[in-house]
Amino acid sequence: MEDKNEVFPPNNHKSSTGLEENIAGLLCYLGTFITGIIFTILEKDSRFVKFHAMQSIVVFVSLWIAGFVLGFVPFVGWLLSMLVSFLGFVLWIVLMAKAYHHERIRIPIASDIADTLLESFNGKTNT
Repeated sequence: MEDKNEVFPPNNHKSSTGLEENIAGLLCYLGTFITGIIFTILEKDSRFVKFHAMQSIVVFVSLWIAGFVLGFVPFVGWLLSMLVSFLGFVLWIVLMAKAYHHERIRIPIASDIADTLLESFNGKTNT
């Protein structure tokens, strides 16, 4: 399987929000899907920031739904829900760190969904 993670060399380019791209990428994850939505709406130019914003939405909404549904499973549901919460916390930290270091880490399935959503919103490929 091919490694699709990309490293964007540090640059002095700002996103259309006025922030450095790596700071905006980190902030896409800071408030989970909420800041993802905000940056999806605000960012006009940077494909790096747009990707992180959309991936934040897909990953954290999916984890929230999984945790909610697992909470209804008798006996082991609460344990599985806690495991999903822990996974979400670890992903949150890793994704913020990778974005800050100018990396575009691709979470399996979620990154493909994020790419598809970005294409449909922008009418073009963002990978």
